[in-house]
Amino acid sequence: MSELLQFLLSGLTVGAVYALVALGFTIIYNASGVVNFAQGEFVMIGGMTTVFLFDAGVPLFAAAVVAIIVTMLVGLALEKLAVEPTRGEASVVTLIIITIGASIFLRGVAQVVFDKQIHRFPSFSGDEPIVIGGATILPQSLWVIGGAAAIFAGLYFFFSRSLLGKAVLATANNRLAAKLVGINTIFVMAFSFAMSAAIGAIAGVLVTPITLTSYDAGIALALKGFAAAMLGGMGSPLGALVGGLLMGQIEAMTAGYISSEYKDAAAFIVILAVLFVMPRGIFGRRTIDRV
Repeated sequence: MSELLQFLLSGLTVGAVYALVALGFTIIYNASGVVNFAQGEFVMIGGMTTVFLFDAGVPLFAAAVVAIIVTMLVGLALEKLAVEPTRGEASVVTLIIITIGASIFLRGVAQVVFDKQIHRFPSFSGDEPIVIGGATILPQSLWVIGGAAAIFAGLYFFFSRSLLGKAVLATANNRLAAKLVGINTIFVMAFSFAMSAAIGAIAGVLVTPITLTSYDAGIALALKGFAAAMLGGMGSPLGALVGGLLMGQIEAMTAGYISSEYKDAAAFIVILAVLFVMPRGIFGRRTIDRV
């Protein structure tokens, strides 16, 4: 039982990170219809910027705040320089290729600005493991899980109670109708990219003391986050949460009971099987095309 609990706790920590990355995919997809494969680079930039600022003598909290702001600016630059100029002219496939190109570009810039080494910074609450029912969990894992829960709760209130949140939802539902009633859809889309980048940076700050980070850490996170978003239902924030947690549990159980070498393959195989049965994912919305 303690062994199973250990795998569940490990899967919960990793799943919370995947859920945050999937949420970033969902926010941008809802606001602009773009699948942003540079989302993993936002996580990397958040972690790497925090590491290098901290190593330069900046207090950890201040370094994390600056890293989040820097990542938001990168997200805004991506939207303004790469996505917005092609909107209305480029196809969906072209926009996806643009975000993949942006991912490669950001990875190259990070390699030059930072380095090729693996880095970490100290955990927020030390590295003494906490024993729960015979299993152990790091204090930093509680920060990851709690941070993910706080972000999802904050976004729930933002979208349900704030005027700007409702404007984002209106733009996601029907961009033309939102524009006709006076919503600045250009601002909404830029804000969505900045918010998605901030969420990615927060994920990077929270998880770096556990998983470490490097210039190419965003590739796997983007793939897992996208898979989690597809599993839960692309466009559904609840689906991002559930899909990410399921991804984490699949990986943990595969690594624990089969082999860590197969955890990535097992997760994607299960996701493909689910999507064959439910192409829109678990919480995906049905669409009706009138002809």
